[in-house]
Amino acid sequence: MWKKTLALVLCLIAPSLLPADTTATVFRNVTDLDMALWLPETLPDARLRYANDSPLQFGDLRVPAGTPPKGGFPVIVFVHGGGWKSDWNKDYGERFVEALTRAGFATWDLEFRRMGNDGGGYPGTFLDVANGTDHLRTLAKSYPLDLGHVVSIGHSSGGTLALWLAGRKNLPASSPLHMDDPLPLAGVVTLAGVNDLERSLAIGNRTDTLKLSGIEDPAKAEPRFGETNPARLLPFGIPQSLIVGGKDGPWRVTMTREYAETVRAAGDPVELAVPETANHFDVVDTESPVLEMVLTAVRGMVAR
Repeated sequence: MWKKTLALVLCLIAPSLLPADTTATVFRNVTDLDMALWLPETLPDARLRYANDSPLQFGDLRVPAGTPPKGGFPVIVFVHGGGWKSDWNKDYGERFVEALTRAGFATWDLEFRRMGNDGGGYPGTFLDVANGTDHLRTLAKSYPLDLGHVVSIGHSSGGTLALWLAGRKNLPASSPLHMDDPLPLAGVVTLAGVNDLERSLAIGNRTDTLKLSGIEDPAKAEPRFGETNPARLLPFGIPQSLIVGGKDGPWRVTMTREYAETVRAAGDPVELAVPETANHFDVVDTESPVLEMVLTAVRGMVAR
């Protein structure tokens, strides 16, 4: 409760401490800030680096309490949102990740270079989440992780990267994003995800999708979207669960519905849920019914 009180207090006093041009973007409304300040109750079991090119190449590993099942704990790779930009880090999703761990999943909460960070954008952002995910093979030598049952979950722009992790095995060898033997996933969940970069650009005017793909001119983006847009990398051969709040941006809801149809047409199993009262951050709120929806989806994926 004290954290929510702190959020309200900061909404009143913190704007005066920030440059005028940043106040509007950082403090959009109480709900966003409140969500950002929901810090976890516990520290991760370990904060570990997966590469050494940037201080941002690390992840927080949490392992459930108790005796691990035979073969180890199933693993969730969580990829945070924030428009792929340096303005947002992974802190806002830590309570949500902590709740996933309490539910019995080992969690690998990735940080990575984003646009505005040295080396962020194309190809660095993609390579970071790829290397971070593949680093689970190293972690499994020291922690009880079941690498046969790994699910990626991404919120907002992190949804793009969570889906891309599932589809990167279909990249041509000529792509700078190609890696030999990527870690297989058992499923993928997006929460208010930017699931289709091209449709998001077309109907949501998300021009940041061009910058993420390393392109400024839309007319020249076609080849690069073939590497970066998850919708172009289908089929994944694994189940997908897409959750977007009915109170989220209309373009995002439309894009998610359309992407679900694209997935079905490609032959992959997909479930779509649009909880009508949820907004953009409710889908990663531990007090929201969406949490149980996520857990149900992941349990089904790791039970296969």
